[in-house]
Amino acid sequence: MSTKTRRSNTRKVVGSLAIAGTAAAVAGLGTFGTFTDSTTPVATTVQTGTLDINLNQPSGAYSIPVTTTNFVPGDSVTRAVNLSNDGSTSLSSVTLTSIATGVPSVLTTDSTNGLQLSLKACSVAWTQGGTASAPVYTCSGTTSTMYSGPAASGNVTLSNPASLTPGGVDNLVFSVSLPTSADNSFQNKSASLSITFTGTQRAAAAK
Repeated sequence: MSTKTRRSNTRKVVGSLAIAGTAAAVAGLGTFGTFTDSTTPVATTVQTGTLDINLNQPSGAYSIPVTTTNFVPGDSVTRAVNLSNDGSTSLSSVTLTSIATGVPSVLTTDSTNGLQLSLKACSVAWTQGGTASAPVYTCSGTTSTMYSGPAASGNVTLSNPASLTPGGVDNLVFSVSLPTSADNSFQNKSASLSITFTGTQRAAAAK
């Protein structure tokens, strides 16, 4: 009697496993019947702009860099340059940086009696006259002073230059002068200046 009972239990276990296996197989078949759909692709193209600010000399202008000697109080040296926005992006600002390079001297450390820098803009191209060693410039349009102060000015933001706009050009002349107030302590001194313009991109915006 005990032998028959064991055989019956064995068949029940096997039968249960077979049913569980069949259910799993049916569930597996159901995963292959899922429907899907996708939207039409949204085409998106992003092209970055270019920031390109350049400093060039007008045609026929007297050469730069400038080297001059025997400067005395009241003397000045003047040259013309064009500052242009050759990029595709508007600028938020244009900064003038004028610094002394090399060994410091009273010419650049004395902000009152030392070398002074003047930067002027003309609404049209400047007319050049004078000689190669001492050019003079006149403006037949409207003149505006972009900067006037110590030659070693550091960083100065220019007020509403034309070069903020792509394709815009600032017709500039810069002059470096030694004031008449410079005394004997300024004799036999030398100084080197580096003048740079830096354009900064416009503020970021939603597109």
